[in-house]
Amino acid sequence: MRVAAVQLNSTADKAANMREVDRLTRAAAADGARLIVLPEKWTVLGSEEHLRAGAEPLDGPAIGWARAVARELSIDLVAGSIAERREGHERLSNTAVHVGPDGEPRAVYRKLHMFDVEIEGRRYAESDAEEPGAEIVSSELAGCAGVASEPTSGVGLGLAICYDLRFPELFGALAQRGVRVVALPAAFTLPTTRDHWDTLVCARAIDNQVFVVAANQVGPHPGEHRSGGRSMIVDPWGVVLAQVSAEGPGYAVADLDFERQNEIRRRMPLPEQRRVALYAGERATP
Repeated sequence: MRVAAVQLNSTADKAANMREVDRLTRAAAADGARLIVLPEKWTVLGSEEHLRAGAEPLDGPAIGWARAVARELSIDLVAGSIAERREGHERLSNTAVHVGPDGEPRAVYRKLHMFDVEIEGRRYAESDAEEPGAEIVSSELAGCAGVASEPTSGVGLGLAICYDLRFPELFGALAQRGVRVVALPAAFTLPTTRDHWDTLVCARAIDNQVFVVAANQVGPHPGEHRSGGRSMIVDPWGVVLAQVSAEGPGYAVADLDFERQNEIRRRMPLPEQRRVALYAGERATP
């Protein structure tokens, strides 16, 4: 199965962002990608003021576009994440939507971990404008054309967003659900992309023997935010199958070999060897 991770330089100009993501999504599909992952906040990225101005409900134009283009191109599309405005909620949600080739939403995931940190003297407080989600979410890919030994549907897809990457417990929970691919929309800062991005993406793939399709933002954004790019696709052995340069927008594309994943899992059966009860603080049975 061929997949793509789209890399963008989103700004406060929502119309321009949507034109660029449409162009790159179509290019990736023309390159054979059947699963395409967009980055975090692809519709608008900037200060809290920019996010609130660009926020919309799930029945708004952004997900409307995602549904239409997924149907037109017959692809699975993880519509990165958008700043979602929800009725009855004062704060926004950072929300990713998996849309199937029929144009119907298959899963909705709201980012669990808020980016409230200090990096190189700068304070980030995502929770000022956004509230965390409350549910781990997995889905299934509708089509896996191109791998003759695999079924055409039913391949598990896990959803995570950006800062979630630092919480291996989430990826472990997704692996326990049987996912084979994890989609990771992100807007990793330049310093953390430089120092941590490659290591963390590869570690989560290795730990859980999954493919990780990691779509990052790149370059400067309003509000003095800067993302580091290096969007990548990593296999269950931690091998980087494809990566976008850090210079600007583009996409990485690669073929996922599920037979290789099966072999890795057979030779190193991590799921059977995990002692989940002990990790949760329970006593082992002699």
